[in-house]
Amino acid sequence: MAPEQMAYGPQEGGALPPPRPLDAIDQAILRILQGDGRASIRSVAERVHVSRANAYARINRLVEDGVIRGFSARVDHERAGHGTSAYITLKIVQNSWRTVREQLRQLPGASHIALVGGDFDVLLLVHTPDNRTLRELVLTRLQAIPEVLSTRTLLVFEEEDLEPDG
Repeated sequence: MAPEQMAYGPQEGGALPPPRPLDAIDQAILRILQGDGRASIRSVAERVHVSRANAYARINRLVEDGVIRGFSARVDHERAGHGTSAYITLKIVQNSWRTVREQLRQLPGASHIALVGGDFDVLLLVHTPDNRTLRELVLTRLQAIPEVLSTRTLLVFEEEDLEPDG
């Protein structure tokens, strides 16, 4: 969806309205845009059987409500030169999540960060060019963060994106 076709969501840190229930048309629009974030308003409207104005208004509302957080390209990391992927679990100092999260966001290749419950505190997905780079990221960058108490690296042998294909 071209920027001139869409309103942008709330500014960083802006307040979101309370969640609203999504009807079948909203859910169909989400499925279409998850499969093809570049689908035109006209195409979306035709596929869900509403007017272009209705589709435009619904998509804008989904963006403004924070349901749609943005539009992006799904990347094949191996073809993009990042053939090594790993999930890294971290145990961190209690109450240091916000500080650690900001440092993890700066890591090259960091793709997903989650605060979780269980045997560890944080789950981090990274994509690197090779094992040597992954080793450097873990041993040099991650373990240098003072609030990180320990790490465990789970090398990904094969992965599959479960989001709809475009």
